[in-house]
Amino acid sequence: MVTSVTSLGKNGLYDWVIQRATAVVLGVYFLCMMGFLVTTPDLTYDQWSSYMSSTFMRVFTLIALVSMAAHAWVGLWTISTDYLTTRQLGAAGTVIRIAFQAVCALVTVVYVVWGILILWGI
Repeated sequence: MVTSVTSLGKNGLYDWVIQRATAVVLGVYFLCMMGFLVTTPDLTYDQWSSYMSSTFMRVFTLIALVSMAAHAWVGLWTISTDYLTTRQLGAAGTVIRIAFQAVCALVTVVYVVWGILILWGI
């Protein structure tokens, strides 16, 4: 069993729960967006802008953005700890795994910060 400080949860069960909970949030967000798009066939920029600039949608989008980041991190962490090991890659396995996790963490943080900047217009 791999015990790592890079895990989001305390153990595999917590990671599993995080993965499922964030999937539900992302699914509800997708259905909400699709519902709006389907019920607004002649969508204009003003309607879209008004819908997305409401406080509810900004907060909901922020929750979906953080959920996407957590969901992606758990998945990529699982992949890296399962397949980037010393058993499969030899002595360099640990270095490769840590480098992969560092790149994934950096990209995830950049996407979340970028999303917040776009969402709140900072």
